[in-house]
Amino acid sequence: MRPAPTILHLDMDAFFAAAEQAAKPSLRGKPVVVGGVGVRGVVSTASYEARVFGVRSAMPTAQARRLCPNAAYLSPRFTLYRQVSDVVMELLHALSPLVEPLSLDEAFVDLEAGGVPAETAAVRAVGEQLRRDIRSATGLTGSVGLAGAKMLAKIASEAAKPNGLVVIEPGTERELLGPMTVRTLPGVGPATAETLRRAGIHTVAETAEAGEAELVRLLGKAHGAGLYVMALGQDDRPVVAERDAKSISVEDTFEVDLTDRTRVRSEVLRLADRCVQRLRAAGRSGRTVVIKVRNYDFSTLTRSETLRGPTDDPAVIREAAARLLETVDTTGGVRLLGVGVSGLADFTQEDLFAQLATEREAEETAAAAAAEQAAGGTEQHEAEEERPRRWHPGLDVVHDEYGAGWVQGSGVGRVTVRFETPWSAPGRVRTFAVEDPALRPGEPLPLVGGAPADGQSSEPAILPKFLSPEPGDTGSEVGEEISRR
Repeated sequence: MRPAPTILHLDMDAFFAAAEQAAKPSLRGKPVVVGGVGVRGVVSTASYEARVFGVRSAMPTAQARRLCPNAAYLSPRFTLYRQVSDVVMELLHALSPLVEPLSLDEAFVDLEAGGVPAETAAVRAVGEQLRRDIRSATGLTGSVGLAGAKMLAKIASEAAKPNGLVVIEPGTERELLGPMTVRTLPGVGPATAETLRRAGIHTVAETAEAGEAELVRLLGKAHGAGLYVMALGQDDRPVVAERDAKSISVEDTFEVDLTDRTRVRSEVLRLADRCVQRLRAAGRSGRTVVIKVRNYDFSTLTRSETLRGPTDDPAVIREAAARLLETVDTTGGVRLLGVGVSGLADFTQEDLFAQLATEREAEETAAAAAAEQAAGGTEQHEAEEERPRRWHPGLDVVHDEYGAGWVQGSGVGRVTVRFETPWSAPGRVRTFAVEDPALRPGEPLPLVGGAPADGQSSEPAILPKFLSPEPGDTGSEVGEEISRR
């Protein structure tokens, strides 16, 4: 335990939802829920306005809609979130060489390693300046906790939410933690909490009073001993700059159970390609391919195959995933599929058979493309590929006439778009046919201080009078604002 609160924990406030509010002026101050928007979706992040209604992370979206029907329900835009995260992480690395990211919006920082004096006033000043810098660079807010240990710094940042800073002075840990619920301690989930509750243990103070022997009896040696140390407010874990990933995976939950075997196989191959993209983006390769299948009855199966060496070859990983799928019965219906790669390495082991398979696939693809071009269908195919399969709520779009906007809703062959940018006033809503050639997917715009991407207008989304509809105009080009998304 450190004698000064030189470990900083940053947690961005309602990160995904706050980023969406910053990007969409019409949603500022209103409830926003980001996550799966389908009937089987799960809430990833809810804005503080939505949390008032009881909406929480990991809640089924269907339940969230019942609690807060008038919220904006948006699909995640990870490209935007990663861009903002990169800016925040740069600010943290400017404070210290020891930064331990936990996720896109959360990290520990060892201020002592960055040369900050081990004094409460000095670390508090650094924390306050960090909050100001984050607001200036991203337009978003973050909460900061400062303490002499990682566990305490995280508890402090949670207490600081939203948009605050809390310092836990060394020596005050047990007094602070005592009345808190045992669920406050890391590693105490619902099952552990229930075991402790049956033993009459509800708070951190009661956990410490129970003693190490009793906790070991209730929870086992490793968990019980570790929990006792944490209940005393002790945590000597260092801030680790590099957290090596053990695996890389992707998965999708489907709104309707998949029963067509061909469709299931095509989805597995698509997920394998996405997994390879993440693998290569991380500069890694993997030796073990894993598939995950969740059936209609929520039973979940995993199958794995270990290759002769680490690879990032898409053909090899696709073939392995397809082989694994053949060992799983999917006739009852599949609600979720996933593909992952573990046994990660920083190199690839050349495989003659994989090379031959890749070359064969490339030759077949080239031959098919040549035949299609000869038939005059290339341009049409490219146009079809550019259009999304679905206009998901929150998706960035660009219209040839109206510029940049985002999808507010879609259905029955129509898509409703609100045209606004992060730096404009709340924008006008218009509706188009889903196949309108003037409408196409766009890229996220910078939240603050940036120029719009090529081809995306930065003009205010409120249209000039000569472009606005005349009173009484009910033409199909003008859409009604959706009150329930």
